[in-house]
Amino acid sequence: MSILKKLSICAFAAGLAVSTANAAETVRFWYHFDNPENPMSDLVAKFEAKNPDIKIEAENVPWNSYYDNLYTSLVGGNAPDAGMVKLFAQPRLTEMGALEPIGERINAWPGKADLLDNLLELNKGPDGQQYYLPIQYVVLYLYYRADLFKQAGLNPPTTCEEFRTAAQKLTKAPDTYGFGLRGGKGGWDQWGTFVFSQGAELKPGGLTNAKAVAANQWLIDLFQKDKVIPPSAPNDGFQEIVAAFKAGKTAMTIHHIGSSNDLVKALGDKVSAVPAPKCAGNQWTSYGDESLAIFSSSQVKDAAWKWISFLAEGENNVAFNKATGQMTVTKSGAEHWTLHERRFVDATVQSLPFAHVLPQSTATAEFVNTAWQTSMQQALTGQITSQQMMEQLESLFAQ
Repeated sequence: MSILKKLSICAFAAGLAVSTANAAETVRFWYHFDNPENPMSDLVAKFEAKNPDIKIEAENVPWNSYYDNLYTSLVGGNAPDAGMVKLFAQPRLTEMGALEPIGERINAWPGKADLLDNLLELNKGPDGQQYYLPIQYVVLYLYYRADLFKQAGLNPPTTCEEFRTAAQKLTKAPDTYGFGLRGGKGGWDQWGTFVFSQGAELKPGGLTNAKAVAANQWLIDLFQKDKVIPPSAPNDGFQEIVAAFKAGKTAMTIHHIGSSNDLVKALGDKVSAVPAPKCAGNQWTSYGDESLAIFSSSQVKDAAWKWISFLAEGENNVAFNKATGQMTVTKSGAEHWTLHERRFVDATVQSLPFAHVLPQSTATAEFVNTAWQTSMQQALTGQITSQQMMEQLESLFAQ
């Protein structure tokens, strides 16, 4: 073969390689991991090996600037193709027209059958469409000191009546109190266990009706009359309720699986968990979310869907959540989950069917961030009545 012919063949092969490389679609993906043990590179390599026509550019964007950067990129026309998203951002993102509807893709996706019950319903958009694919979650449940319950001859409560009775029997003030209430910032979801379960809603008339006011009074009475909640509760935040629980100052508190490993490290088998108790025959618990979305500006939507659905499947989702410390969204992953001890996994999965999210609105944001804490502290300390507290909160949602 002549040298010229060999050169021509080499040039053709090189050109073909360049053409193939150029044909590969690139998906820009934003996420946020604080864990230094970041599995994203391994997940990208695994995906690209199975999908050689797709290249993933995954960027770990710091959480404290994540949404500022995302909104800026969307307005500036330089948005990623897909990214991690939370429910609080969904109303604004849909108003911007920034989200690609993915309901049809989810329905045609084999992985849908492996998603845990209620996740898709919880993540629906304000217009009822599906824009989010769940990637991880937590739900709140009841932590209890198994050692203190055993000493008192008690079983973990399944109803609010049993909860109150247990709290009374476990209280040995000032050394031990039955329940550690988070009366400071972030405690609205504990409150919701006892008040939203009995029909209270964040809407006109939803907080000031007789049942809602009575449910709120019941919780206030646990503090003021039964005295089964520590005196510090009006100002207690997350660190305080966890420290009190570890020290045996409280026998019960409410949080999610993210606290379980730390509590087990401190208490071993002395700590356990069950779903939140039923109040008036109903259960309510708070759902903490993280999902994936495709942005409408993307020019590679099919490739982006392949990537985000890959992250939500089986062992890939387990690997993803080992870095976040939250729960896998899959039935198969939950069945064999080892990152947290089984009793906390069971309490989480068992709580998901009655988990709820608050209305997605600016009024809700004010309720969560400032209004609930202020009103709850005033009610616990006797500055306002239960009725006045609920009237203050309901005024946020007046139409």
